[in-house]
Amino acid sequence: MATVSMKALLEAGVHFGHQTRRWNPKMAKYIFGSRNNIHIIDLQKTVKELKKALVYVRDMAAQGKTFLFVGTKKQAREAIAQEAARCDMPFVRDRWLGGTLTNFETVRRSAKRLQEQERMKQSGVFTSLSKKEGLRREKEIKRLGKSLDGIKNMSRLPDVLFVVDPVQEITAVTESRRMEIPVVSICDTNCDPDLIDYPMPGNDDAIRSVRLFCKLVADTILEGRESSKPKDPLVSEDVVLEQEILLTDGVESGSLAAGTTPAGN
Repeated sequence: MATVSMKALLEAGVHFGHQTRRWNPKMAKYIFGSRNNIHIIDLQKTVKELKKALVYVRDMAAQGKTFLFVGTKKQAREAIAQEAARCDMPFVRDRWLGGTLTNFETVRRSAKRLQEQERMKQSGVFTSLSKKEGLRREKEIKRLGKSLDGIKNMSRLPDVLFVVDPVQEITAVTESRRMEIPVVSICDTNCDPDLIDYPMPGNDDAIRSVRLFCKLVADTILEGRESSKPKDPLVSEDVVLEQEILLTDGVESGSLAAGTTPAGN
């Protein structure tokens, strides 16, 4: 399973929370203390909760489940898109479209519309349109793409949500809970961990911290998928069969070397 050292967590600034006046008391059990009016997250608790979350992620990935990566804040967009693409998962990086989960069929139709317009553009159909109509369709692609580009190939509801900031993405988290879709999320000191199935206490504002969490989740998904692949046998079935025939012939003909004992006796 993907692992991370305490040093890496410190260097990424995972332990820095929000200003003490902005905290959520429900995060108290994950807070070590405060310094200069900034809450400090207990990294030992982070490691413990991170391990739980990654074990779950690995197990779900091994079952072929789909993870939807969600992070629309500026610090998260690049990491969310890159790491989701690396493990071939859908993502939302610019804007969460209300109803993405709770009204999925309608959203899916819009996604198909986006795919259709993109295919027409790539095939050169737009060049035969009037300038006004061409511009209108370009704007439509841009508008739909802002919300749907990362999920346009998602043909069904995701099995798990991975969220960078559940306060920023409260609509996504709320929809996920309504649809009974588990949520794995970074939880900073201003978050409500009770809304999250697998909270990972950590800084959700620092780019390095966000990248670290996204990478760990993507690495674990890839690992889980790899573990589900059938392993090639060390010895082919033909060789095993040949050995069984030789042993059987040897026993029947009494050709086992003197003093040897068949395995298992």
